[in-house]
Amino acid sequence: MSIPPDDKPTYRLLTGKDDRAFCDRVSEALDQGWRLYGSPTLAWDQDGGYMKAAQAVVWKDADVVKS
Repeated sequence: MSIPPDDKPTYRLLTGKDDRAFCDRVSEALDQGWRLYGSPTLAWDQDGGYMKAAQAVVWKDADVVKS
């Protein structure tokens, strides 16, 4: 099993403002070998006045079980 780059954990939750920069971060993770884990989540950030997004990713060789 290969190890995730830069000492990153096997599971990561990417979060941020729902904009192009967030989509670019998720795309970059996929290009590096991460894979999507579950569906994305959106929530309204009342203080900031914008939608916040979250997407879980796991390393390509991770042995994970969804329950």
